Amino acid sequence: MEQLDHQEFRRQGHMVIDMMADYYRDVEKYPVRSQVEPGYLRRRLPEDAPDQPEAIETILQDVQKHIVPGLTHWQSPNYFAYFPSSGSIAGFLGEILTTGFNVVGFNWMSSPAATELESIVMDWLGKMLNLPESFLFSGDGGVSYTELHAKPFYQTHCALQKAAQIAGIHPNNVRVIPTTKRRSGDDTALSLRHRWNHLLHALCDVTKDYDIWVHVDAAYAGSACICPEFRHFINGVEGANSFSLNAHKWFFTNLDCCCLWTKDPTAVIKALSTNPEYLKSAATNSKQVVDYKDWQIALSRRFRAMKLWLVLRSYGISKLRSFLRSHVEMAKHFEKLVTMDKRFEVVVPRNFATVCLRVSPSAIKPKVYNNGNGYQYRNGYQNGNGYQNGNGYQNGNGYQNGHGNGNGNGNGYQNGSHEKQLLLKNDNETVNDLNSRLLESINASGHLFMTHAVVGGTYTMRFAVGASLTEERHVDTAWKVIQQYADAVLSAS
Repeated sequence: MEQLDHQEFRRQGHMVIDMMADYYRDVEKYPVRSQVEPGYLRRRLPEDAPDQPEAIETILQDVQKHIVPGLTHWQSPNYFAYFPSSGSIAGFLGEILTTGFNVVGFNWMSSPAATELESIVMDWLGKMLNLPESFLFSGDGGVSYTELHAKPFYQTHCALQKAAQIAGIHPNNVRVIPTTKRRSGDDTALSLRHRWNHLLHALCDVTKDYDIWVHVDAAYAGSACICPEFRHFINGVEGANSFSLNAHKWFFTNLDCCCLWTKDPTAVIKALSTNPEYLKSAATNSKQVVDYKDWQIALSRRFRAMKLWLVLRSYGISKLRSFLRSHVEMAKHFEKLVTMDKRFEVVVPRNFATVCLRVSPSAIKPKVYNNGNGYQYRNGYQNGNGYQNGNGYQNGNGYQNGHGNGNGNGNGYQNGSHEKQLLLKNDNETVNDLNSRLLESINASGHLFMTHAVVGGTYTMRFAVGASLTEERHVDTAWKVIQQYADAVLSAS
C-alpha cells in the first residue's frame, strides 16, 4: 500500500468519517468524564510498535475499544466543564483540508495562500468584533502569537505565569491585581488619577504614561462580542496594544485556532525574526509580504486560517450570532433554576454562558468546632438571616452573646472578634468542602461534567454552556442531577 494512494485514502477516509459520524450520534451515551484510572492504556497496549502493517479496520476497532473509554467527551451535550470546545461540521472539514494540504507556512513563499488567507480572515473577524482599524492588516495592524504581561488580574489565565517564565520575568516582578466576586479587578489604585466608569479605559490611560503593553485576553467570551448586545464588554480595547480570543473555544472552530490582533506587529517581528540564508526570497526582500515565522517562536506554522474561513463562510455572521445567543439563553435558564432552589446560590454575576454556583451555607447542618482553648463554636445558620438567634453566636458553655457585638457573656468570657473570625473561617471551610464533595460525586457519576474555581476564598462550581450539541433539555437534566446529588451530600453532612 502506498502512503498516499488516492483510492486507499478514499476508502479509509470514508471509514473514519463514518466512525466520527456515529460518535457524534452516540456521544450523549458515554460518561462525560472518563472513568479510567491512571495507567490504564499502558496495561492494554503492546510494549512495542508492530513490525508489520496492521489493517485500518483493526486499528479503528482498537480506537473504539481502548481509546474512546479514556476520553473525556468535550463534544458531549452534557459537557459543562472548563470552557466550551464547540466543534462544527465546518470546523471539522476545515481541519481535514488543513491536514490534507499539510503545508508548512513559515513564510509567504512556502505557501502564499496560507499567509494571505490568514490576513484576510483575521480582518473579517476583526470587523465582526468592531475592532479599531489600527488592529487590522488593512490598517497596519496584524496578528501575532506572543503575549507578555507584568500586571495581571488574579483571575488571569495561568498561561500568563508560563509566558513570564519563558520570557525570563522573575515571579517577583509579576504584580497580581486582586479580583472580587462582584467585579473583575480592584480599581482602587486608579483612584489616584480619576474615578472611571470602565476599568479597561482607565488601565489603558494609565499605562500609556509608563509605556506598558496592555493585552486584552478575551479567550472565551470574546467570541460573544460579535453580538452588538455584548460588544460593550470590550469597550476601551482601542487603547490596548493587543487583543485575543480563541476561536476553538466558543466559535465552532475545531482545536486549535487562537486569534490575536496587535497594533504594532513590528514590535513582535523585532523580537522574533530570523533571516537564515535558506529562507531568503525575493518576496521577503520586497517587504510586501508577511512571513509568519517572524511572528511566533516556532518556525513551522499550520494552515489554521482554512478552518476559520470555512466556519465564517458556512454559517455567516447572522447564524454565528444565533448560536452564541442560544447558549447565553440556556445559561440564563439554568441560572433561573438555581435561584429557585433556596439551597443554592449564584456566587458571581453571570455575563455570558457560564454560571457559577454553590450550595449555600444556609443549607448546611450546624457543626461544632473547638478553638483549641476548650471553647466551642457552631457554624450553623438556622434562620433566614443565617444566624442562630438574632445576631448572636453561642459558645461551648451555653452562654449567648445576645447582640453578636463582642460584649461579655456574663461568665467573664467574650465572644469577640477572634472567636468570630474562627467561626467564620470554619464555616467557609465547611461550605467549600461540601461543595467540593458534591462536584466530585456529580462528575464521578458520568452524567455530566463541571469544573470549579475559587473566587475570594469561595469554592464555586462552574456550569459552562457552549457545547455545540447542547439543548435546553440537557440543561434541565443536568440541574436535576445536581439536585439529586446535593440531596445525598447534604443528608450525609
